[in-house]
Amino acid sequence: MWVMDDGGRAAAGYRGVTGDCATRAVAIASGRSYREIYDRINNLARLERRGKRKKGISDARTGVYPATMRKLLEEIGAVWVPTMAIGSGCTVHVRMHELPMGRLVLRLSKHFTACVDGVLHDTFDPSRGGTRAVYGYWVLPEPEPDEDE
Repeated sequence: MWVMDDGGRAAAGYRGVTGDCATRAVAIASGRSYREIYDRINNLARLERRGKRKKGISDARTGVYPATMRKLLEEIGAVWVPTMAIGSGCTVHVRMHELPMGRLVLRLSKHFTACVDGVLHDTFDPSRGGTRAVYGYWVLPEPEPDEDE
């Protein structure tokens, strides 16, 4: 299953189409605001090392390097679960029965997406008909309820 979800991008005042999949995925799965995640990613990007093979630094709007994504998710209490290893081949696909229930951020080839209780939340269906490989996923804690509730 797939649900169209921009992670609060439009509500935060952003318009247009861009490569902000990391920002959207973390905002959706963590239950935090798009703006908060956007700012946290850009703050972490300022601390990145620049190397010869990197084409710049991470940016919440145009793309985030996996190491920066890992730092962000560890800061908010997520736990990494690898699903592929060198020589193992693909063992988990973007299919409901192959992923656990809960709040997840999936790492796919050149994309991050949110999966909440077996339902993908993204601006398009990234599953490729259930054939897309999952490199691993972060399990996020349940968001804390608002004090108003």
